[in-house]
Amino acid sequence: MDLTMDLTSDLASVTASGRGATDRLLDAVVTRLARDGVRMAGALRAPAKAPGNGQCDSDLWLLPDGPVARITQALGPGSAACRMDSGALEEAAGLATARLIRNGADLVVLNKFGLSEADGRGFRALIAEAIGLGVPVLIGVSDTYRAAFDRFSAGLATALPPEEAAILTWCRSAIERNAEETEEA
Repeated sequence: MDLTMDLTSDLASVTASGRGATDRLLDAVVTRLARDGVRMAGALRAPAKAPGNGQCDSDLWLLPDGPVARITQALGPGSAACRMDSGALEEAAGLATARLIRNGADLVVLNKFGLSEADGRGFRALIAEAIGLGVPVLIGVSDTYRAAFDRFSAGLATALPPEEAAILTWCRSAIERNAEETEEA
């Protein structure tokens, strides 16, 4: 585990190598934190329901208790256009943000800072709302969108190693720090 990681940031990213590796890692972290009673908001990539669903189908599990939101659309055979359903993604982001505002959370976890977020949409409002409320945010970032995320976070994010123990250490530290700051206020 990298003991030099910044434990004072309220925003952290993680990138794991291999298709779906970041999703699996974040799922394991969320499962562990939920067992420990941590209240979470955000979204994770939902597991595929059945083999043979198109590899581009994408569903998000809205934390903490669903629903599953399909964020891709079927464009028909032979289509080469982007399958992302931006309306469905914005609806999922809006629901997650409303839940955070209404119910609060100890931690926000997002599976991905992707194209929509890089373009100023998607879950950016949720990230900003969480940070404004003092709720730490953990987000998956692929190499493709690392530069866009770094511009967005303006050097304030901690890049975590793709190790469950290190991520849990950051999450617990950020949650504890937030609780102490809330008590002092």
